[in-house]
Amino acid sequence: MAPRAWVIAALGVALLALSLLIRQPLPALVLLLLGSTMLLIHTIAVLAAWRAERDERALLTTLTTLTADDLSGCLLSDADGAVVFANAAAKARFGEVTGGSIAASFSTIFAQPASALYRLQNAALAMGAGREEVQAGQGRVMISVHAVGGDGFLWRIEDMPIHPDHIHGSETVGLPMLTLARSGQILYMNEALRRLLGEREKTIDRVLPELPLRPNDMNLVRTEKGILAMLVCEAEIPGGRRELYFLPEPRKRLADTAGWGMVEALPVPILKLAPDGTILMANARAMRLLNVDEAAGIPLAQLIDGLGRPITDWLDEAWQGRNLGRTETVKAVRRPDETFVQVSLDLMDEESGSVLVVVMSDATEFKSLEKQFVQSQKMQAIGQLAGGIAHDFNNLLTAISGHCDLLLLRRDNRDPDYADLIQISQNSNRAAALVSQLLAFSRKQTLKPDVMDLAEGVADLSHLLGRLVGERIKIEFNRDSKIAPVRADRRQLEQVVMNLVVNARDAMPEGGHIKLEVRNLYLGGVLERDRVSVPPGQYVTLRVVDEGTGIAPDKLTKIFEPFFTTKGPGKGTGLGLSMAYGIVKQSGGYIFVDSVEGSGTTFTIYFPVYRPPADTGQRVTRPTEAISTPAAPRTLSETDPVIAPNVEQLDDLLPRATHDPGTVRGGTVLLVEDEAPVRAFASRALQLRGYEVIEAENAEVALRLLEDPELNVDVVVTDVVMPGMDGPTWVSHAIKDRPGVKVVFVSGYAEEAVSEHQKRIPNSVFLPKPFSLSELTATVSAQIH
Repeated sequence: MAPRAWVIAALGVALLALSLLIRQPLPALVLLLLGSTMLLIHTIAVLAAWRAERDERALLTTLTTLTADDLSGCLLSDADGAVVFANAAAKARFGEVTGGSIAASFSTIFAQPASALYRLQNAALAMGAGREEVQAGQGRVMISVHAVGGDGFLWRIEDMPIHPDHIHGSETVGLPMLTLARSGQILYMNEALRRLLGEREKTIDRVLPELPLRPNDMNLVRTEKGILAMLVCEAEIPGGRRELYFLPEPRKRLADTAGWGMVEALPVPILKLAPDGTILMANARAMRLLNVDEAAGIPLAQLIDGLGRPITDWLDEAWQGRNLGRTETVKAVRRPDETFVQVSLDLMDEESGSVLVVVMSDATEFKSLEKQFVQSQKMQAIGQLAGGIAHDFNNLLTAISGHCDLLLLRRDNRDPDYADLIQISQNSNRAAALVSQLLAFSRKQTLKPDVMDLAEGVADLSHLLGRLVGERIKIEFNRDSKIAPVRADRRQLEQVVMNLVVNARDAMPEGGHIKLEVRNLYLGGVLERDRVSVPPGQYVTLRVVDEGTGIAPDKLTKIFEPFFTTKGPGKGTGLGLSMAYGIVKQSGGYIFVDSVEGSGTTFTIYFPVYRPPADTGQRVTRPTEAISTPAAPRTLSETDPVIAPNVEQLDDLLPRATHDPGTVRGGTVLLVEDEAPVRAFASRALQLRGYEVIEAENAEVALRLLEDPELNVDVVVTDVVMPGMDGPTWVSHAIKDRPGVKVVFVSGYAEEAVSEHQKRIPNSVFLPKPFSLSELTATVSAQIH
């Protein structure tokens, strides 16, 4: 009985005694009632405890009688999972478990029992009983549970019989082996391994004391005779399971050539080498991996390559006992495809002398994943670099070009400094274009896609392309008569075409022809090439074909990398093709290159056909409509007019600067910018246009200014990334008290990097850096009016 029950009884007796000592009737009556109530509560508690103990004794007596002769283990647990009863069979199987937990008892027959117990206990609570069959070592057991009384559970563990048809085929193999689950639980262990270990183990950590497992390599194995070093070979089987085979420890003797038959049955490619590196024996899997019909008598150096040093030197080191067990990755030279092989070496003794045993595995998929990972890491690194450069460099460019605009406001073309200022402005624009190229490669620039006819877009460029390539090179433009629509950024796509054509021109110093082709294409299946999968569907392709010097095979995989160029110093930044790659990928397309040295190069771009939403009423060209006779080739001549490239001009700024120095607009602007030069330029620009400007160097200062209820602000112009609180965060606090204020976010990062934050702020727009005086004032004016 709980001690507190006796405390209540003692307190009740004390109150009764106290009531007898007090002479005042009313207090004495109160104390008498309280004491009597406490004694009554104690009596009820004693009776309830006695009854519960009687019922428990009766239950245990009944269970003892019912399960005494049961060959299956029976356990009774309470609601907390504590074992309160175990029959003789359970004690024989688990030991003395009374007082322990049911989960601890079951963990001796299968790994991680908590989830199974949870399911079964819930089933018992819901339906009164539950049962489940689980894997336990090399066999299976049936666990059943019944709800007993108010909060008890009766568990029964019954071994399932093993049908002769279910005997594992590996029992007939003399080589020790086991089957391993993903969790590390041993699902099966053959008799050979049980004899080696001395007992049946349930988890791999009981077999291999040093984890993780090194497949096809030397591992320490805990055996009946102690810790031994053994070669553990691995083979994957369906369901994510693995089979492990245990070969004799190094330097053990192979009885004779006939003993190789055991190795022949292994699901692992294995060779045996003579001291001079010649293959003595090879199992069937090894010959298939190396693509030879008969390997015996062939030097290993003729079948593999790629160590970066002679194969014979590597084998000599192994004969000297150096680097044994260490894996090397090489190429199988006789395979028609690119196949990589992981190889490890170990020494063994035969009656005729020592031999080298070579254990191999196919590592092609691993090497492919490794290449993709390295490439993705490279792309991620340059993307981070591009973002950082864009932010810091665009702040500098905003200050430079902005103050240049302010100077131009006070000068015209008769001023001696006018030409110098124009040079500063133009070179600032060139610097901004370089940053834009980095952003294009890293796919972080802001695209403005529109539905367009790709053929018409290329045709519009034809006159400018003719001027770009010069008189020695002729451009031919071929297209299908009816091109399906695509969705892309027209200006960025023009930049891609110009870069590809300029590269084609540079590859033909003696002149030649460049072909531009726009075609419809329907892929009926997946197109696999260059580690890229193009899904089936309808596409529009753009091909740029030249007759130039071509690209060497070892450079084909690098041409889209940033800063990689085959041109001489000062003749290219190495960003043209990387920018084209980024724009195409960001637009949802694919770009491939084919080249033969001395014969020319072809770039092929795939754009998926645009399919508008069903309710827009737009018509989509079907594959059957897209196949048509191509138009006749068109040759561009030197006499074709030139279309000027899209370069930011000051034409809109200068007339206003010279003749209209400042139209009064009116309004109050809160300018929040941590870069002092940018803040100074923006403040002066807005003041010249008639705005009252209040400056703040960070978000905290801006919030303090807005605490003044008399301060009226029409527009907030704020940087996005600042020390402390960022732009969208502080503005979200500010608009709680000023819900109608308009916001202009400015940033040196691409709009894509901040758009998610900007969407949280109503009445906001984005102005990328570097911005000009006219762009800033026009954006603020548009927000106000």
